[in-house]
Amino acid sequence: MHNDSVRVLGRLRRFRQEFLADSVYADAENLDVEAWEVPDEPVAFEDAILADYEPFELGSAYGKPWGTTWFRLRGDLPKSWQAEGVRAEVVIDLGFGSTNAGFQCEGTVYSPDGSIIKAVENYNRYVPLPSDTEQVDLLVEAASNPDVTALGFTRPTPVGDKATAGKEPLYVFRSAELKLLNVEVWELEQDLRVLSELHDLLPATLPRRAVILRAIEDALDLVDVDDIAGTARSARQALANALGAPAYASAHELYAVGHAHIDSAWLWPTRETVRKVARTFSNVLHLMDIDPDFVFAASSAQQYAWLKEHYPHLFGRVRERVHEGRFIPTGGMWVESDTNMVGGEALIRQFLEGKAFFLEEFGLESTEVWLPDTFGFTGAFPQIARLVGSPRLLTQKLSWNDTNIMPHHSFQWRGIDGSAIFTHFPPADTYNSDLRGSELAKAERQFKESGRANRSLIPYGYGDGGGGPTREMLATVHRTRDLEASPRVRFASPQQFFDAAEAEYAQPPTWSGELYLELHRGVLTSQHRTKVGNRRSEHLLHATELWATTATVRKGVPYPYEQLKRIWRMVLLQQFHDILPGSSIGWVHREAERHYAAIETELLDLIYSSLSALTGPGDRNLLANGSPFAVDSVASGAISSTGEPAGGRLSLKETPDGVVLENDQLRLVIDRRGFLVSVFDKHKQREIIPRDQPANVLTVYRDIPNDWDAWDIDPHYRRNGQVVVNVESLETFATEGRVGVRIHRRWGASSFTQTLELSPSSRDIDLVTDIDWRERRKLLKLAFPVRVHAQAASSEIQFGYINRPINTNTSWDAARYETVAHRWVHVGEPDYGVALANDTTYGHSISQTDDDGEITLIEQTLLRSPMMPDPEADQGEHSIRSTLVVDASLTRAYEAGYRLNAPRFEFDGGADVAPLLEVVGQGVLLETVKLAQDESGDVIARIYESLGNRATARVRPAFGATTVTVTDALERPIESAIQLGRETTEIEFQLHPFEIRTLRIRTR
Repeated sequence: MHNDSVRVLGRLRRFRQEFLADSVYADAENLDVEAWEVPDEPVAFEDAILADYEPFELGSAYGKPWGTTWFRLRGDLPKSWQAEGVRAEVVIDLGFGSTNAGFQCEGTVYSPDGSIIKAVENYNRYVPLPSDTEQVDLLVEAASNPDVTALGFTRPTPVGDKATAGKEPLYVFRSAELKLLNVEVWELEQDLRVLSELHDLLPATLPRRAVILRAIEDALDLVDVDDIAGTARSARQALANALGAPAYASAHELYAVGHAHIDSAWLWPTRETVRKVARTFSNVLHLMDIDPDFVFAASSAQQYAWLKEHYPHLFGRVRERVHEGRFIPTGGMWVESDTNMVGGEALIRQFLEGKAFFLEEFGLESTEVWLPDTFGFTGAFPQIARLVGSPRLLTQKLSWNDTNIMPHHSFQWRGIDGSAIFTHFPPADTYNSDLRGSELAKAERQFKESGRANRSLIPYGYGDGGGGPTREMLATVHRTRDLEASPRVRFASPQQFFDAAEAEYAQPPTWSGELYLELHRGVLTSQHRTKVGNRRSEHLLHATELWATTATVRKGVPYPYEQLKRIWRMVLLQQFHDILPGSSIGWVHREAERHYAAIETELLDLIYSSLSALTGPGDRNLLANGSPFAVDSVASGAISSTGEPAGGRLSLKETPDGVVLENDQLRLVIDRRGFLVSVFDKHKQREIIPRDQPANVLTVYRDIPNDWDAWDIDPHYRRNGQVVVNVESLETFATEGRVGVRIHRRWGASSFTQTLELSPSSRDIDLVTDIDWRERRKLLKLAFPVRVHAQAASSEIQFGYINRPINTNTSWDAARYETVAHRWVHVGEPDYGVALANDTTYGHSISQTDDDGEITLIEQTLLRSPMMPDPEADQGEHSIRSTLVVDASLTRAYEAGYRLNAPRFEFDGGADVAPLLEVVGQGVLLETVKLAQDESGDVIARIYESLGNRATARVRPAFGATTVTVTDALERPIESAIQLGRETTEIEFQLHPFEIRTLRIRTR
């Protein structure tokens, strides 16, 4: 039987390759081609149609890197082609390679009236023609995008930057033909493909396998290679019984969601993403025209907004299909963002802006979060998702784990506050399936909930400009709806899947805490300037909204709704999961830096305009404090003169061995290497720095990951580290209220200047590390070993913190060797802790360094220098601030983090300004003050419990407030309004650990 199978399949292989492939099209005619190369950046169709085209010879090279060439194709349709069972198409080969959908040339095909017909890509080369076509006249906008991955994901390439990509043409326009599709032959090809793929997956002893083999053999007997078109129907009839046998009753059910994962920027700039969206969506619309069952889902409101702005006609067609329920805007976010480094308020705004756009444009709201490719998930996410009305999550990336396999595919994911959302990982382990038989079988085989549940989702379609689903994929779904020995496959939307999956699986297992991706740990550090821009933009937006709201309520200054919306949307775009993580080409990151600089300028203008309106003119030196904590005796949310500087003893003494800095709380010793060798806590009579393990140590590690340069930090980096010891100079200084040491170092081609300072009566040690970084494939860490016996480390995340074990008892612990923290990390014993705060970094590693567990090593990962996809990543100057907080509670860790990050506004003005809101409660922090999104003038206040305790919160509006309503994060009421008046001037409520509460306060 085995030899018989080999014989039949060999016969099938030759038939498909040598005869069937050449018979799908019955005839072909070359088209006349003219070309116009765009001098620089892409132009609109209206400009291209007016350009001067010149004759172009097929087989010629075209297209410099990142260039655009417009081709005009013309020809006449032979009259003999008007026949039943055939269909005329134009088939174009712009020089496509056989692989890498989306990472090469792409084309958008227009009719002469400017409407987009569809796109052409390497797996999707045809253009349909109306049945009454007599003459062909098409324009093709061909993008000659370079394949940045041509050398893999580790070797540097110059093509990721337009300035270094070169000018030589990349592609050869091979063919532009008018072809006659034989529909029955094409259908036969699909029948044979689906059955042969299924056959190959079945055990040799299974009778079903023999049935399929005999059907294929019978079909091959009936088809005549000299007349395939004339005998295809007979061959298909021979396959009909094999294709019509119903699936097993227990067959797995696959909900096939048409999809095209389009990175909003990655190995191309955002301007190219705009065109990729248009190409893919036009393909999708074409498939909807020919297949009424086809359903497609696409996330990212930003991409729809681009379509509306640049391709309004195409956007109108999408809107029509959305209203039919076949084109599904899913996810509800502005972009598919990172979730580890994005601030808490920004994560909420991803949904606030995304859902607002979908509601305004389409009148619908998605209840699913769609983040298939995001690099792990913060433990704060379930609560945020529930608060924005999206209690379901689809992701796939954790199937990439390098150490441990996630134990579930459908489960409840519980966050740090106890909120849970239904979560699904597609067991096919891909979000770009082509629905081949092996992927369908893999989904069924791997589904971990088998026996309790029987449904999974499979997103299918070529992403990133590969064109999305194809007609061949749709043919597969139709043939596997109910096919023996195959999973049942059905067209579906994300909501249809989640509705069915939740109904089927009433008590799924629970995963608690973060969803840590055991891969791509380097994205917490790569492209430091992009991360700086994000952190500062988030804090400046917080300040802008606070002071603009105060100015509106107190002084009647118009609130800058549209300006803030535009800025927020730009910041949200740059939080995309390949921009903020630093895994894009240099073009993308340089563009992000320019945007961040413009955002800072614009927000500072708004802030100082609001502050000026609030205080009036004057010559008093005022401080505007937007932090949730008092700063220099200025209350949170207030504007006032600062109090007197803290008094107390402060001294600086140089010795032969180093420098001693001292106040009435701490005594610091810095040796001649610039290392912090002693931090003595006078109040607790406790030495913090372990003997022979100094702190403030910079170490440069060799950083050569196995597979993904900008993405990964592999554990072997620890084997090759060199401490930066060389000190060119060590200087002391004393200013009013400060003493310190400045250390200048050099290592390799890089230089480092560290400024370490101590203030009177302070238990905080401030450090600024200025770096001129000129290394390649290196990793820079700043180390602080401390004498603290800690079992776990607390790291700030959105709206709280997460505790992670320091030990490595399990493979899960060992794999978590590089972790994210926002503004601080904290390690502690029950009555004593140490925190390390930062102003711009996210990557940290925390470990025990002695056998007794008495010493905890805290390291900030400051810089990397990967060379792919951006060979210039992180080169140049950086300035990073850190604060070591001695005898630190969690509250003091928060306070230090805000002190480093909240922008400080000192200016000359007139009157003091009291806070607009007062929030009282142990561990309760006021995160956001803004005006309501609906422009009603209502004040929105977002608070949260920060310490992981139960707390009583009291909120006192200091303005003419009439009601306070608890809302969801999208500012929609979830509780009845509370009336305020003379007798009730504040509201009080209970918060559970890490609870976020949003309040809508109506003004008189």
